[in-house]
This record gives sequence, C-alpha cells and structure tokens, in this order.
Amino acid sequence: MLWTDPRITLSGFGIHTIWSEADHSKVTDIVAGVVRWKRYLDYLIFSLYNGATKVKNMEPLLQQILRIGVYEIVKLGMPPYAVVNENVTLARAALRAGAGNMVNGILRRVASDREKDMLPLPKVEGDNRSKARALSVKYSHPVWMVRRWMTYLGQEGAIQLMEWNNSPPSFSLRANSGRGVSRDDLVLLLNKLKVPHELSPHMTEFVRLSMGLQNVIQAGLLKEGICAVQDEAAGLVVSVVDPQPGETIIDCCAAPGGKALFMASRLQGQGSIIAIDVNQARLRVLEAAAKVQFLDSVVNACQDDIRSFAAGASIRADKVLLDAPCSGLGVLCKKPDLRWKRTLKDLEQLILLQDELLDAASLLVKPGGILVYSTCSVDPGENNERVESFLTRHPEFIVEAVHKYVPNEFISEEGFFISHPTKHFLDGAFAARLFRVSI
Repeated sequence: MLWTDPRITLSGFGIHTIWSEADHSKVTDIVAGVVRWKRYLDYLIFSLYNGATKVKNMEPLLQQILRIGVYEIVKLGMPPYAVVNENVTLARAALRAGAGNMVNGILRRVASDREKDMLPLPKVEGDNRSKARALSVKYSHPVWMVRRWMTYLGQEGAIQLMEWNNSPPSFSLRANSGRGVSRDDLVLLLNKLKVPHELSPHMTEFVRLSMGLQNVIQAGLLKEGICAVQDEAAGLVVSVVDPQPGETIIDCCAAPGGKALFMASRLQGQGSIIAIDVNQARLRVLEAAAKVQFLDSVVNACQDDIRSFAAGASIRADKVLLDAPCSGLGVLCKKPDLRWKRTLKDLEQLILLQDELLDAASLLVKPGGILVYSTCSVDPGENNERVESFLTRHPEFIVEAVHKYVPNEFISEEGFFISHPTKHFLDGAFAARLFRVSI
C-alpha cells in the first residue's frame, strides 16, 4: 500500500518522497478527493470521536491523516484493514504512538459503521436555511453557496450541481491550428499514445479526455505547442467573439492566455490580439505559449489594468473580450480547493469589479464593434444581471444574440451563451455579445 511502501515517504511529514507514476496519480486523486469532501469528512470525524469537544482543536496533521483514512474507506471503498494499518503507521511516524491509537479507533469505527450502513448523516429538513446547512455537509460545500444555488436552481438543481463538482474532472485538448495541427493530426498522436478520447460534438478543434492527460504532458504535446488544455466552454466563448482575419481584438484580462491564443489562431496570421493583464508573470506565460504555438506574430502583450489602459488609450478595436475576474463557481469540479477559498463577500466585491471593468472595456470598442463579456461562473449575479446593469448605463450598446455562433442548446432566452455543468457536462461559463451602435 502507498503509505507503508518502504520506498515512499512524505515530505509534508518530514520525510523525503520517491514516487512512481502510478503512485503520483493515486496520491493526486486522493488529495483532490479529500479537499472536495473536507466538510463531510470532518463531520464524520466529529461525530465518531469520543472527545467531541476537542475535535475542533485537533492537530492539523492528525486531522489530515484522519481525513485521508476516512476518505479512503468511505469514498474509495478501499480495504479497511489496509487503510487502518497504513494511516496508523503514518500517524505514529509523523506524530506519536498516541496519535496512532486515536487514528486506529476512529478509522475502525468508520469502517464498522460503513459496513452496517450506519454512517451518520445530517437530516435535510426544516426551513431552507436548515436544509442548506445539512446539504452543505452531505455534499461538502460552503453553506452560502448551497443557499444561493437553492435560490437560483431549486434544491434538486443545487444537489445536481454539487454532485457534478464532486465528480472526477475530465479535460479537453484543443488542436493548435496556428501550427497547422488539425484535430485529425491530434487524434493520430493520441492513438499512438493509447490515450482514450472522443471528439467534441461542438468544436471541430477539440478532443475530450477522461484519462491519460499525464501521458499527453509527458509526451511533450503541450510543450511542443501541438495542442493546449482548454475546456470546450472556453472555446465556445471564443466562438461568441468570432475572430476574423484582419481584425484588431483586445483581450482585457488575458493571462494566462487560453482564449487569447485560440482567438489568435483564428486570425490566420492577419490582424492583432492585444492581450492586456495586470500580472506580468502570467503575461510571460502567455507570451511563451504564443511563441511555442507560432502565434507570437499576432499576439501583443501589455501589462496594465484595463481601467487605466482604457482611460488613456486612443485605440478602438473591432472586438473586445472581457473575460472578467469571477468567483469561478462554474469550474469547482476542476478546482476542488476553490470552494473553500471563496466567500459571499468575495462575490459581492467581484460584482463591483466586474461593473468597473465592463465600463472600462466599453471605451475600447469602436462604433459598429463588438464587446463580449464572459465569466466561468454559473451565478446570475455575475452573468446576466451584470449585463442588464451595464445596458442601463450604456444605451450605446445592445444585445446581439449568439445564435450564429454556438449551438442552440447553449443559448438562453435573452440570447446569451450559457454552459451549465449538469446540462452540458462542461465547465460552467457565460458570454454575452454586445453590439455598439454607430453613434
């Protein structure tokens, strides 16, 4: 087993680490799973620990060892005897003998209760606030998110979204047409690597992977610029922009550059992508990727805050993309730790920032040009409500429905692009295409 293999030690526990590829994949999956299910795992530990009054003050390392063991037993269904043995050994090596005894007792109780189908669960009953608290434990999400989703999606819709967020993520690859690589070329390479895949039904450059991404990375396909990791939802946002050869397009919050580079590939060497971002280090990543993908001739990086850039710039672009900083509530499946980092106050502050950035981005659009506002959020407060607010401040813009640019299943009644994880099985995303009238 992983923790008792004499070749394996954990640097976080004061020991050096030697990983095989299989071990690396296994540990990555366990770590991500423990992060996703942290609230539920802590609920079980709290419920089964006799010294319940002390559990909140439990040593972080001991609590983490218990989380790992409980997750392996309850969610992975691993043999309890092996899980107990390896985590007791780990606790004794990293802490002390008494910690190993505590781990032994709690994990054995978890295994026994699981076998008898007697694991504790909070009852989903009472008013909406009580139900949200129970669901937040059962599906391991912050209470504020659950309450918000119950308001927008209903209880069943909120549960489905949380189940999606707790599922193993899948990834997509985009063939880099800037280097002359077609999807067929990429498929041939994936076949040689024996990486299972399927073609995207929505985007002709995209291939879906349920496993094997590490094989793709190790084979150098990303490093050589043959393909890029990009979700189809992000690709569909680029379809909403609809870059055309010869156009000047400003990407307002461009780094690390996935959408900017995809737009650049659509220009076919004619035109310009002005990629603006406040973060110089992330812009360097974008510039390096542009060179690898043979797109640097049409990508021009600029470090600046779009608000100050717009105030001092005389340039007016054919199209402007504002892929705004957002809560990321549409990508929690791929970013399991993000749910624990976001707060309701963050969301409120982001909404104010999004309004400011939209106002600034609108100054860069020429009459007859297009402004695309997008997020990777599923929250209406960051999406259609921001567009509606913007239009009340800027009557020079009108909504242009996206029917010509994306499949009908992604189009809302208002004419916006919406990708919802539980409906489309992609990242959550939103985009509105706004036309500036010639005044």
